[in-house]
Amino acid sequence: MKFAILRGLLLLLLSTRCLIGQGGVLDLTLLENYANQPVPGYIQRDNTPGAPNPNPITDAGATLGRVLFYDKRLSRNATIACASCHQQAHAFGDGAVASTGVAGQTGRHSMRLVNSRFSAERRFFWDERAATLEQQTTQPIQDHVEMGFSGTEGDPAFADLVARLSAIEEYRVLFHFAFGSSSIDETSIRRALAQFVRSIQSFDSKYDAGRAQVANNTDPFPNFTSQENNGKNLFATPPNIGGAGCAGCHRPPEFDIDPNSLNNGVVAVIAGGTDLTNTRSPSLRDLTRPDPADPNGSPNGPFMHDGSLTDLPDVITHYLAPPDNANLDPRLRRPPLNLSPAQRANLVAFLRTLSGSALYTDPKWSDPFDDEGQLSLIVLGEPLVEPGAEGQLSLHGRGAPGLEYVLEHSQDLRDWKPVTTLTANGDGQFAHTVTPGGERGFYRFTYTPPEG
Repeated sequence: MKFAILRGLLLLLLSTRCLIGQGGVLDLTLLENYANQPVPGYIQRDNTPGAPNPNPITDAGATLGRVLFYDKRLSRNATIACASCHQQAHAFGDGAVASTGVAGQTGRHSMRLVNSRFSAERRFFWDERAATLEQQTTQPIQDHVEMGFSGTEGDPAFADLVARLSAIEEYRVLFHFAFGSSSIDETSIRRALAQFVRSIQSFDSKYDAGRAQVANNTDPFPNFTSQENNGKNLFATPPNIGGAGCAGCHRPPEFDIDPNSLNNGVVAVIAGGTDLTNTRSPSLRDLTRPDPADPNGSPNGPFMHDGSLTDLPDVITHYLAPPDNANLDPRLRRPPLNLSPAQRANLVAFLRTLSGSALYTDPKWSDPFDDEGQLSLIVLGEPLVEPGAEGQLSLHGRGAPGLEYVLEHSQDLRDWKPVTTLTANGDGQFAHTVTPGGERGFYRFTYTPPEG
């Protein structure tokens, strides 16, 4: 896992921008849209922190977060990335019961991250031990089993990871690009990773298509089958009047978990034993994913914190009569649900309408590294070309302070020749004046990390 050459923006004399979209190339001058993705008007919950420590999604910050999310160098032995356990193919969860870390298996099933932003619940992990998503992002990195920068049991400390990333000049470019400073610390790592995770959203499901056509969630959806509409009604209707009451904890239209929810009756531990502390769940969005072999879609891995339930009918069966425990949610202390097989099938049919498709293929959430673990960055956003006296052009760029960039010229966009070397000043700015004359020409700034 490493970076290759970082290329600068092509500055065409006609102010035209060259597009590069090959694998393993991340264009920081043509960013993906993370900050202003369309969100349906009926979606109201949002756990993005405000004052005093705001962390709104920015295109630059989420781009940096994406690189960090997929970079295996964030683990002790450079074998595990965040994406190893939270895979795009599984709605950013894991198809396995337990995920593999640098020193064994995780103690809980890896939670799907889709729509993490759209929840009133601000605490994260199954046991809610992280007060914010920002805090959550670096705890797996500091876990001895997961990514190994724990500072215990012979592991390096998190400060060693900061030193590792700070020694990589390409990360100095990325952090300066995202936050205006080449300095790297845990706070900036957390902010970038949280922005990327919050950007992962899914609102192109059959449910969303139907919800957009009605005034509220209780209306029949015109695009639903009768089975799906019946399942929707069962989901929303309390048990004391003949429903399943699922919406009491998993609240539509976000389908986030009620922050006051307690344990759901599953208390087993993957490795054996009992644990009553699990009180959170991911959104019910994208429980299943598209599958050409199955028109109903395939589960995005097993369900519950211990991965003990393998499909949606198993989940429905569990909630008919959840076993009691000292931390069981009071809403589950009720008579067993008397749902017929047809009603259970209706609920399953409805839950499958909550899955979209773009989540699994959109490149903005995909691995930016190529098959060999390399990544080239097209850098220098917001360049400026100003006309000067007697046909001169003044080329301005921004980069990481103190790094050297080469201004190159080409007549055909293939053969590039160096013009001069420029060092970014303390504000990250540099400029050079050229006299192109009447010849056709193109200019770009390039940055190549030092060998070794």
